[in-house]
Amino acid sequence: MYCYSFGTKVCGSHSLYKYRKIIHVLNNFSVHLLCYMLFITLRKNEDMYERKIPVDLDCPLRLTMSLIDSKWKSCILDELRYRSMRPSELHKALPEATPRVLDLQLKELVEDGLVEKTIYPELPPRSEYSITSLGMTLIPIIDAMLAWGEKNKDLFERKYGKSGD
Repeated sequence: MYCYSFGTKVCGSHSLYKYRKIIHVLNNFSVHLLCYMLFITLRKNEDMYERKIPVDLDCPLRLTMSLIDSKWKSCILDELRYRSMRPSELHKALPEATPRVLDLQLKELVEDGLVEKTIYPELPPRSEYSITSLGMTLIPIIDAMLAWGEKNKDLFERKYGKSGD
């Protein structure tokens, strides 16, 4: 008898017995993967994060600032402009940000459509964040902020002292 699942010739019950554990592990893995995929699907249908302060749509400046006005959102968008990143990579790129705060900022950026979160259906679970085309439209603003900061850094170093002091 030939086993197509394992690609080997099976002779008698002895050969089947040694594969029973492998089949059991594969079945458990399939069940776990199916449960995880169902969990992710149900989680996508949950209500998204709710902002404490509503967005002011009447003033374009306040609207834009509400999307990037936090300590880390601009930095996150600046990091993601070059490549997709896993959460751990973002934590390494922005070590001053606590993981909790960074996760909250990422959640808001995803909710606003500036960043996209991709979850891969594998074990262990893996997710990546990437900037959307809408998020890319903010890059010129971030570049202008970077240029302004570089140009005026000396003025503020005299006032606040050099960073790291």
